Amino acid sequence: MTIRTLCLILLCVCLSAIAQITLKTGMSSSRVMAAMAGDGVTAAFTVATTPAVIIGLALYGFGAVAWLLVLNKVDVSMAYPFNGIGFIVTSALAVMLLGEHVGILRWIGTLLVAGGVYLVAIG
Repeated sequence: MTIRTLCLILLCVCLSAIAQITLKTGMSSSRVMAAMAGDGVTAAFTVATTPAVIIGLALYGFGAVAWLLVLNKVDVSMAYPFNGIGFIVTSALAVMLLGEHVGILRWIGTLLVAGGVYLVAIG
């Protein structure tokens, strides 16, 4: 695997993590929360027109296109485990940007997943 491909994989992982935080921000907005208590059509329209949700989905879309480039370069069995790093990135962003609490057991489990990613990468 080249350094360029590795950077592309890490970009995809980061885009996914940022998309998660952006989607959570949009779905936690007071506008969406109020709409979710109403009928399904209004809720769907409100969610679909919430800027943070639109941006989060766009980030996922961009990440999917980048992922296609990754899959063109390396085996999926080599590339996909790197998504485990996304657990660390997403959890860290949730703590830093959303003020979420992540307990010690969750961090340990997340680091075990990351350790598995490392083993796959060197194997």
